[in-house]
Amino acid sequence: MTESDLPPPDTKRWVMRRKAEVVAGVRSGLISLEEACRRYTLSVEEFLSWQRLIDSHGMRGLRATRLQDYRPGQPVRDRVGAD
Repeated sequence: MTESDLPPPDTKRWVMRRKAEVVAGVRSGLISLEEACRRYTLSVEEFLSWQRLIDSHGMRGLRATRLQDYRPGQPVRDRVGAD
């Protein structure tokens, strides 16, 4: 992984892939947690939530439309056809 693999600093739309790239960059030592938060205007809590979601649910856990299904303490959405 190189710096060119990281999203641009002015990223506004955080899709799963971009979130995962930032987490991978921090984990590999390419960029520090502090620098990632500063560069992308993230809180430490937001970054750590991305990391936890990846650890618990893989990249699919980062989907913004499914966050309520993966966050602890949040009720699971009603699903069509769910019992």
